[in-house]
Amino acid sequence: MSRPLLAIDGDSVAHRAYHGIPGSVRRANGRPGNALVGFTNMLLRLWQAERPRAVVVGWDTLFVPTYRHALLPTYQSGRDFDDEIIEQLELLPSLMASTGIVCAKAAGFEADDFLGAAAAQEMARGGDTLVATSDRDAFQLASERVTILQPVRGVSELRRVGPAEVRERYGVDPSQVTDFIALRGDPSDKIPGARGVGEKRAAVILGDHGSLEGAFAAGLFSAEAEALLSFRRIATFDSAAPLPELADCQPDWAAGAVAARELGLAQLATRLDEAAGRESR
Repeated sequence: MSRPLLAIDGDSVAHRAYHGIPGSVRRANGRPGNALVGFTNMLLRLWQAERPRAVVVGWDTLFVPTYRHALLPTYQSGRDFDDEIIEQLELLPSLMASTGIVCAKAAGFEADDFLGAAAAQEMARGGDTLVATSDRDAFQLASERVTILQPVRGVSELRRVGPAEVRERYGVDPSQVTDFIALRGDPSDKIPGARGVGEKRAAVILGDHGSLEGAFAAGLFSAEAEALLSFRRIATFDSAAPLPELADCQPDWAAGAVAARELGLAQLATRLDEAAGRESR
């Protein structure tokens, strides 16, 4: 069997590592290191367990508005990140890139968009994709060729989510997930959804009518139709996000070890050197 592409939501996994690894994990200069260590350890475990043909990591461009903010000015408002996670989010892309892993980051796009672009590119070449993220918005990507790897305990345990698991969780098909989010709303992104519609009713509406357009045709949400279409667009991953052609690539863990030492992460560097040694045998 051909090996899958591994696409990682860098910000999602980094935040999970930051909150799951003790803040006492520091770099040699006393600066924070828990997200750097937790993220890299998860990547190593994923690589060793899944043996992907290549890895791509998508990153948000923090504090830079996107078209989503133009559609909904309150989008993701009120989020307050600790300075220590912001510092590590600035360092992680270069640490990952030191191994040869593709890091995708561009103004106007979110990490989610690069996941969608990676899955679309891989599907076009006839391959399968594993998408590692704790963001359930990624359920829209689930298919016979795309499996979501959802952290359930810190970053050490992952649940595999395909179309059947999406239906079990939400009562809708993956193709209906963005309509579902538009109707139900998303408090974490400050998407308000349709008035009076929660998770269960959103699933029933989509079961009865198939889509937002089907609900509109049945006379539902006539006063909210334009807003709901905007909410759906906000929730939809932009698969046109700029990605290079993702060639087969085995990470250079030894080069990553050098970068980790430069950051003052001696134990992580040792772990990466050990990984390089195992790969060379």
